[in-house]
Amino acid sequence: MHGQNADLEAVNVRLPLEGEGGLFRVSVRDGKWTAIERQENAVSEDGYVPIAALGLDELRAAGRLDLEGRVLLPGFVDVHMHLDKAYSLPRVRNRSGTLLEAIENYRAVAPTFAKETIRDRIVKAALNAASYGSATLRSHLDVPVHLGRDLAMRTIEAALEARERVSGAVDIQYFPMFFYDPSAERELTEFAAEALRMGVDGVGGAPHLCPEADAGIAWAFRLATKFARPIDLHADESDDPAVKTIDVYCDQIMRNGYAGRATAGHLCSLSAMAQDEADRLIAKMAICGVGAVTLPAVNLYLQGRSDRGNVRRGVTRVRELAEAGVPVAAASDNIQDPFHPFGRGDMLQVGLMTAYAAHLAREEDIVAVLRMLTHLPARIAGLRDYGVAPGNPAGFVVLDAVSAEELFQELPATRWVYNKSRWTFASRLSRQGTEPDAGVEAAVRCANADSAV
Repeated sequence: MHGQNADLEAVNVRLPLEGEGGLFRVSVRDGKWTAIERQENAVSEDGYVPIAALGLDELRAAGRLDLEGRVLLPGFVDVHMHLDKAYSLPRVRNRSGTLLEAIENYRAVAPTFAKETIRDRIVKAALNAASYGSATLRSHLDVPVHLGRDLAMRTIEAALEARERVSGAVDIQYFPMFFYDPSAERELTEFAAEALRMGVDGVGGAPHLCPEADAGIAWAFRLATKFARPIDLHADESDDPAVKTIDVYCDQIMRNGYAGRATAGHLCSLSAMAQDEADRLIAKMAICGVGAVTLPAVNLYLQGRSDRGNVRRGVTRVRELAEAGVPVAAASDNIQDPFHPFGRGDMLQVGLMTAYAAHLAREEDIVAVLRMLTHLPARIAGLRDYGVAPGNPAGFVVLDAVSAEELFQELPATRWVYNKSRWTFASRLSRQGTEPDAGVEAAVRCANADSAV
């Protein structure tokens, strides 16, 4: 994947996140955007090669490209994943489909996974995500310190080795999921401090699953503030409206001055609460400056398993959070493991599920969903100089679609990915089929004429 810098110029570029639409001419030098210029009309210029015909080798040799109106987006930011668990489904099943069984079954099998197995799963999942257009990933890590320090450290070492292996294609942030138990606080604190010194990026956890949630949140902030690291907690992944650790989490964010450096994932119970209580908590989240991450695929799969009839689906109040001013990102969460047997790390797929689950289908909603895959998670992840703008690092994906809506209508398989100052992936779909007979052609012409009236 490593190679020389690929400077480029491109015309007829569609940038749906940049204002009112239309086409653009763009250029990249030494891995940075140097110009983003509006075009009055589509142009056809000598020396610009249509991107449709190009594979990876041809891309790297072509300095001038014609995107022919195709969409270009900044590299996706998948801000909540579990790369270490990815592709473990053949070894760890979940017959009931519940969160509790997934946790218990994975915990039972975790001691059998070699460091190399964990590392290779992370590498595979990260590179697959990068091939679909992701430039930055944030992964929570399973570190069962209560099962032994060596076992927990195995995951940390595997993750750091994997990050180095994929560094030429994608960036990874790591947030170990520390399980707070007051009876083992000393051992946990020593392990967490070592992991942070080794290079993990922040503090994670799931306080609603701990024996003392409030104490666990307070401990996480003591650790995060001591090392000046961001904090990202699984919050209230439950159907029970009485589960609301987000309330205490917000208090700690304000007490510790962590606005903009704290993230809450899932927030499932928020969707089950009475409207007045949900409104109170959403307003509090907006005031304290916490970022929110919705995980629609996994929450739709796991939540509401005990319900009959009107089944709760667990997806948080995406629209209400966004309207209150809370930055909301959408992310993959789990990939082919006991928590979620499907998924592939494709953010377009995640965006489509978000649009379905949160009823986001108006024209302006489509752009909002794209921002939930790009600029908003970039903000949550603390990325500076992100996006298609002069001077910023050029990390982007070109997709075989000519509008934002078509991205979710077609989920185009054909994509070209540029990151780390070069083209890194190219995926092209070649579709072949039989020619229509005269009767079919006539029917199609008739249908098209009717639709144009």
